[in-house]
Amino acid sequence: MRSAQSLIAVTLAALLVATLTTPADAGRPPTDAGPPAQSDPTAQSDPSAKADPSAKPGPPTATVTSLGTPLSDVLLIGGTVAPGPDGKTAIWNVSTSDPAYLNAIDPVTGTPLLSAPLPGAGGSYAVAAAPDGTIYAGTYNNGHLYRWKPGSGNTVEDLGRPIATETFIQRITTDEQGNVYGGTFPNGKVFRFDHATGEVRDYGQLKAGQTYVKSIDYWNGKIYGGTMPDAHILELDVATGAVTELPSPPGLGDPSDKVVYDLNTRAGRVYARISTAFPGPLYVWDIASGAWVDEIPNAHGLDVSPVGDNGEIYLIQASELKKYDPATKTLTGTGLTFTGRIQNTRSIGWAELGLPDYPGKSIVGTLWRGEEFRYNPQTGKSEIFQTSVRREPIEILSVAGGKDHIYAGGFLNGGVSVVDPDTGEATFNRFSQTEALLEGKKGNLWIGAYPDARVYTYDLGKPWSSPEYSPGPPGTPDNPKQVLNLKPDIFQTRARALVEVDGKLAVGTIPDGDRLGGALVIHDPKTGATQKYRHVVQDESVFGLTARRGIVYGGTSIAGGLATTPPTRTEGTVFAWDVKRARKLWEVVPVAGAITVSSVTFGPDGLLWGVAGKTAFAMNPRSGKVVKSFVLGTTTSSGDIVATRDAVYVSIDLNKIFRIAPGKAPALLVEKAHRRLGVRNDRQLLLTHGAELFRVDLSR
Repeated sequence: MRSAQSLIAVTLAALLVATLTTPADAGRPPTDAGPPAQSDPTAQSDPSAKADPSAKPGPPTATVTSLGTPLSDVLLIGGTVAPGPDGKTAIWNVSTSDPAYLNAIDPVTGTPLLSAPLPGAGGSYAVAAAPDGTIYAGTYNNGHLYRWKPGSGNTVEDLGRPIATETFIQRITTDEQGNVYGGTFPNGKVFRFDHATGEVRDYGQLKAGQTYVKSIDYWNGKIYGGTMPDAHILELDVATGAVTELPSPPGLGDPSDKVVYDLNTRAGRVYARISTAFPGPLYVWDIASGAWVDEIPNAHGLDVSPVGDNGEIYLIQASELKKYDPATKTLTGTGLTFTGRIQNTRSIGWAELGLPDYPGKSIVGTLWRGEEFRYNPQTGKSEIFQTSVRREPIEILSVAGGKDHIYAGGFLNGGVSVVDPDTGEATFNRFSQTEALLEGKKGNLWIGAYPDARVYTYDLGKPWSSPEYSPGPPGTPDNPKQVLNLKPDIFQTRARALVEVDGKLAVGTIPDGDRLGGALVIHDPKTGATQKYRHVVQDESVFGLTARRGIVYGGTSIAGGLATTPPTRTEGTVFAWDVKRARKLWEVVPVAGAITVSSVTFGPDGLLWGVAGKTAFAMNPRSGKVVKSFVLGTTTSSGDIVATRDAVYVSIDLNKIFRIAPGKAPALLVEKAHRRLGVRNDRQLLLTHGAELFRVDLSR
């Protein structure tokens, strides 16, 4: 993909919440159709208001048609440079997919020498080599450790989950004997896997209160680990288990809400970068003297190279591959520069290429979208080129219907695809993780992106050209254009919900980092003016939006920016916001005990409908009074609710879609596992499951 391009650890942590509490689909663009302003929608006769909420509907009645997988790309996160299957130096990476694949890439040609599936894994930050050439990979979602042994061909062993409570292995490292050490989430532990016996030692939580060991490396009997959500660097004695915290680097200030994103040990020094996936300071700790000895600004990560023959290391700094001399603390440019939003290594090391312009040892590595970079210190020759690591399908995170097309946005790898609703033919555009999509009334597509709660407008009539992710030919105007970045001043990270209201765009967000309190943002594209209202519902995030007659209605969640953030409230709400008067009209808890109202929309009956956990409900939009509700599910997995002129359609348990027409009881329309639900032109429902997109044609 918190999500390539992103603070990915945060992305995935938040998805623990977001998978079960999916963001609202704004449904069709707001309309002024409906009952007159003076009418009371609760006054109409509606037998369904007294329907038995436990009544069992009949079997599903709709046909589901697959439109294929509209999104696919390469995403490399973890990697290393080590001997490959043929004994020559290879670039090892894990490509994100379902399942993920362990790849060994020939650094001369960029072609895969090996591509082996890691069943059950979604991807990996953590790839390391043992001295005997064994390759280990620690994965996320399942928290397993995998092992490839030299001579085993395309076979990778699944060693299981080293610690039963840990679902993410953030990074791994090895010692002189090949033993593997890993840092984990959600309990911030360190473990050791014995290379010879397979025995696992659980060292416990590295620092109390820190749920991530985000970075880790080994040096001379000690493990050095960096934490998140607060930046602490600790030394662990692998024999005794004793832990000592290093002092904070000079000038760091308060370590709260900062991340030790990268950490490498090289020749008696610890290189610790306190930042995100974007540039930040790289601090150098001298182990022997026990002191911080240097600070390298604007370092990109994710790793620095192993030490060269003359003690030098290489890293990306200020968008250029630089040579760093630890003795003199000097940086020397190589002329190899990087562009785009993300400019960090996914693997970096030394290789003998045997090419005319690359004599002796060269620096080689990979970038997040599968490009290889290489540089030769003798000749100064360098290049970046696309490897042939295969593209993998991308899980769909957002979906929206438009007049002529369907739009799909990707999780983690990101991307935006424009899809033909009849054939499924898709035009893929490389982009950020895409949280929300909405076709605007002006022939544009609004895009809500992660991280930084960025919002873009894409002119559908002009060529796509994103300087951050997928630039067009030289001179092509930027399209999409960024209109909002909501991190700097109101600390938001996900633009989760979008709706147009009176010519303006309303955005609902989730906060960044270890925070509570989302925001409602109103942006006027004509004037560029933007009003930002954080804590529109105190300490709650905004998951869903809809609008009518100048009023924005939102569904909220008690969840914060990280799954580790303790909520201060117990129930999700629905609120009404008057855009012109800039004030909240009301705030109501519609379903007792439900932590998230994940989606809201207006039904054909003029009522404001929503879904919270296993319950669909309807409210009087004037007062917020709940006038009817139906318990339709068996779990608390919230879904989307969308509307046509004839009915509302609600996703329940992430495997059922009910149709609720005025005057009728809920009827089961579709029974199929899915993540997102959208609607197009009153005629089609849109479903997603993993990377696959589906269509349900509605009868009239």
